[in-house]
Amino acid sequence: MAGRRHRVAVRRAGREWVVTLDGRDVRVDAARVGESWSLLLEPAGASEPGGRTALRRSIALALETRGPGELVAHVGGCAVPLVLPHLARAGRPGGAADEAGGPQTVLAPMPGRIVRVLVRPGETVQARQGLVVIEAMKMQNELRAARPGTVVDVRIAEGALVAARAVLVVLR
Repeated sequence: MAGRRHRVAVRRAGREWVVTLDGRDVRVDAARVGESWSLLLEPAGASEPGGRTALRRSIALALETRGPGELVAHVGGCAVPLVLPHLARAGRPGGAADEAGGPQTVLAPMPGRIVRVLVRPGETVQARQGLVVIEAMKMQNELRAARPGTVVDVRIAEGALVAARAVLVVLR
């Protein structure tokens, strides 16, 4: 597998995800654990008669950002480079294009509830500083600034329900 390229597609299926790797489907139940993820994997359609599930496997996954659209997944002691072209175009998950000096719009990556708003208009923020905490599927995710800037607009309040891709915070 070293040096080979693989085509991966991910889609939502109820409370789980279905990951298609080179044409093979795997159901994934993901839970955030600190700075990493715990994944429960099983091949799609792997249920035994009587509803029991066969071939389940649990793995730990840590993601490291290398640049726009570039990540390294650390799995089982192996570092796997990932290139995500759609994130390179968008600048980063949850945000609009990260053009030097241009505004940065932080978007909700999924539908959820705003747990905490960590910034106010006029506040100066550093790269990777937390801006908003959103809860979805019983997991809390902190959305962070892609680069330093000043908060221009906060468009949500704590407790608000938001749709996927809703504008949460605008930075300049």
